[in-house]
Amino acid sequence: MKSLGKVFGVTTAMVAILLSGAAYAAGEAMIQSETKAPFGAYLADGSGRSVYLFTADKGSASNCYGACAAAWPPVLASGKPAAGPGVTAGMLGTTPRRDGTQQLTYDGRPLYYFAGDKAAGSTAGQNIDHFGGEWYLVSPQGREIEASAAKKSGSSW
Repeated sequence: MKSLGKVFGVTTAMVAILLSGAAYAAGEAMIQSETKAPFGAYLADGSGRSVYLFTADKGSASNCYGACAAAWPPVLASGKPAAGPGVTAGMLGTTPRRDGTQQLTYDGRPLYYFAGDKAAGSTAGQNIDHFGGEWYLVSPQGREIEASAAKKSGSSW
């Protein structure tokens, strides 16, 4: 298992913390389906940025705050989310966060970005064991995608 600190370093962590609020916030958010081997179809935002689910979340409530949310910023929206190509509109929703913002959900599960993904189509957050749960890309059917080259783990940012 790889440590996230070794993969991305401290500098990336600091940038992620500084950018996590505004850089990842979405207005009228759109979720669409993208395709990439070996994962097949997975969800991304309207810019092609991969989104993930967190296995430690229970129902639609997020369990990712503080340092977790700096590394895995929630996908936020100020209005009703839009379904792009390959996405079922009825599976999109929002859930309130402690700070009053609205986090996008898919099939009732909160969605997150990964601060280590640097560009559209990046899937560096796939299959990581971090902050007490595992992080996976989300299929258009709302399930976690477990395919990856190897499981990675990390304990600090």
